[in-house]
Amino acid sequence: MRKAILPFIGVTAALSFVISAPAHAQSLQAAAKAFDVEGVQSIQFAGSGRWFQFGQAPDPSLAWPRFDVSRYVADIDYTAASARVQITRSQTIEAGRLRPAPVEQRVDQYVSGPYAWNLPTTAPAQGTVPAAVPQPAAVAERAAEIWATPQGFLKAALANQARATTRAGGSSEVSFALEGKYRFVGTLNARNQVERIRTWVDNPVLGDTLVETRFSGYKDFGGVRFPARIERSQGGYPVLDLQVAEVRLNPAVSITVPQEIASAPAQVIKVLASPLAEGVYFLTGGTHHSVAIEQKDHVVVVEAPLNEERSLAVIAKVKETIPGKPIKYLINTHAHFDHAGGLRTFVDEGASIVTPHANRAYFEKAWATPRKLSPDRLARSGKPARFETFSGKHVLSDGKRSIEIHPLAGSGHSDAFAFIYLPAEKILIEADAYTPTAAGVPAPASPNPYSVNLYDNIQKLKLDVEQIAALHGPRVVTLADLRTAIGQVNAAR
Repeated sequence: MRKAILPFIGVTAALSFVISAPAHAQSLQAAAKAFDVEGVQSIQFAGSGRWFQFGQAPDPSLAWPRFDVSRYVADIDYTAASARVQITRSQTIEAGRLRPAPVEQRVDQYVSGPYAWNLPTTAPAQGTVPAAVPQPAAVAERAAEIWATPQGFLKAALANQARATTRAGGSSEVSFALEGKYRFVGTLNARNQVERIRTWVDNPVLGDTLVETRFSGYKDFGGVRFPARIERSQGGYPVLDLQVAEVRLNPAVSITVPQEIASAPAQVIKVLASPLAEGVYFLTGGTHHSVAIEQKDHVVVVEAPLNEERSLAVIAKVKETIPGKPIKYLINTHAHFDHAGGLRTFVDEGASIVTPHANRAYFEKAWATPRKLSPDRLARSGKPARFETFSGKHVLSDGKRSIEIHPLAGSGHSDAFAFIYLPAEKILIEADAYTPTAAGVPAPASPNPYSVNLYDNIQKLKLDVEQIAALHGPRVVTLADLRTAIGQVNAAR
């Protein structure tokens, strides 16, 4: 009997298994033999098709936005549980939806054991080495994709005492768990082909999120049995539709974790509070920002991005900066996952969620899903969510300071989109419509239509704006900066 090693997400002690263990259904053994999985150490497959941006639907009722993929290459080392995926893509033009002109994007992403990272795809400055960018939130999803390949699934099934159930028509369902936590369920057809694999990963918005991969059109790729088409969905909508053109068995795949990734200390989330006006604080310290606004007997926070960890840090900073007042409201600009991943933490804190009306039903449905993989505070407390929604202008006032919330009408970015305006302080707070660049960086040759739309909304509402606190970007700017960015330097204020 030969022992093999099969590491998975964050495993400190490798899992070992005995290939010849007898506790497997005949169909699994037959499929493993047909795919010669004992001899498979690595694989590379490449093709073209479509990729979809998970969590960025332009409307809560729509699918993830589509990108056309001219080249997709996956290199997987099953022995080391590591993978590299390279994608060349550009966003598909959607009729009737105003978006920036599509540009070619190149992605180079990695996972190995408990580490995930990306490498820049643009040429580095002369004499410099491109720095790896850590992607800790992507570890589970990328690792799951290793075992959601036909050969990977069969190897993992044999390794983890899979249970098989025979179905009518000669098919069978094979299931197992990795680390006793990550569940995989696959369907094998009567021809010993893997037709479908389901697994679940944690997501801050959707909870335990189903990732389903379907395979069809199996054929011989130079001696390798592999599907000609791979379709993957996540959260109920497609995330990948790949037409496979090339497959190589046991290529040399050597993925080394960069030293700066392996030796990086545990991430510490820092939130900085900078005053924008009396009682108004810009909460920065990462890629996504928030704003805290003091009211007579409570605090209003704008935006809860990313995840629970970020929201906990924001809440702590608010309590430190504005002590003795509870957070009564959390204003959410839109439902994109990077701007909604921390909302549940504010619900647990006792805040009401203020969001465009179309977002409420989506959040309520998403938050009702199980959260067994990584229970957050709200899952443990069971507190009910309170919403305050709007379709037109909405005002939160304590009798002294008014906070205006306006729909961002006509934006191609989201159909349920809002920005915030403080009339007394002349401060505008917005996300994703306009991302300021560093001081001195030239304006883009072609203005971003989202930024043009924001400016049009400001003009239509006759808002007197002196400061713009963009929830992305390196600095607070003025309306003049926005005009420069959209090529309307001489436009009326």
